[in-house]
Amino acid sequence: MSFVKPNINYFPLANSDSEALFSIIIPSWNNLEMLKCCIQSIYDNSFYKHQIIVHINEGVDGSLAWIKEQKIDYTHSDTNAGVCYSVNAMASLSNTNYVVFLNDDMYVCKNWDKHLYDCIMSLPNTNFYISGTMIEPLASNNKCAIAPHNFGRIPEEFDRLALDEFALIVKKNDWFGSCWPPSVVHKSVWDKVGGYSEEFSPGMYSDPDFAMKLWEHGIRHFQGIGASLVYHFQSRSTGRVVKNNGRKQFAQKWGIPASYFYKNVLQLGSEFKPESKLKMNKNVAYFVAKLRASFISIS
Repeated sequence: MSFVKPNINYFPLANSDSEALFSIIIPSWNNLEMLKCCIQSIYDNSFYKHQIIVHINEGVDGSLAWIKEQKIDYTHSDTNAGVCYSVNAMASLSNTNYVVFLNDDMYVCKNWDKHLYDCIMSLPNTNFYISGTMIEPLASNNKCAIAPHNFGRIPEEFDRLALDEFALIVKKNDWFGSCWPPSVVHKSVWDKVGGYSEEFSPGMYSDPDFAMKLWEHGIRHFQGIGASLVYHFQSRSTGRVVKNNGRKQFAQKWGIPASYFYKNVLQLGSEFKPESKLKMNKNVAYFVAKLRASFISIS
């Protein structure tokens, strides 16, 4: 069953803050307490001022009423818009040069934004895709995350003071393969590639697809910043939706599996080395990956 395109309404502020550095887009689906925690952390822990833009899916838990009371740009749909439609809607309200994608179940740590912007300022142009680093309560195969470090799974159990102390002492090197929130791209780059691909709605594999679109656009700088930390509560909402077969869609669209793109091309999770250049080598592994993609496409 295909995903039904939602009707989205737009509610920009009458006046924008000329001092805002990032436009932070946050999709939220009946997740009010998480959303409050996320936004408060931006106010408390950011070095710079930012434009915050929220997409409210449904909002029947009180989040729609709450967002109307805040001095925040927002968009709204009566039904779940999924990731792709919502982030594109929010990005259209951006008033800054940088689009930052943040999930509502993330708490940003002290000076998270300064570390991202310091990296941006060190680069020669806008051809980059940069991510912060997640601290997660559960262990996984994600080499980019700092885990397991459990400071709570819900806001009511969140040990903020312990996390803040941990964030001051934990060390992680920068890593290759920026591919998911918290992430930042230049607004001109976002617009050139058309944001997220809405055919991947409600959103499975939309992150690697966006990264692949950047790659096709000529972006080769995919860097995760080890000092830019966010706590990820890992509050998944994907169990509430009928998932698209993103693995198959990616293979059909790009002719290689997403796993090959992550591991072999972006070197996801390996230590970032400025002198190393990411490449898509047309070697034996590449042609084996092409063959795998063919099987995935017809499965």
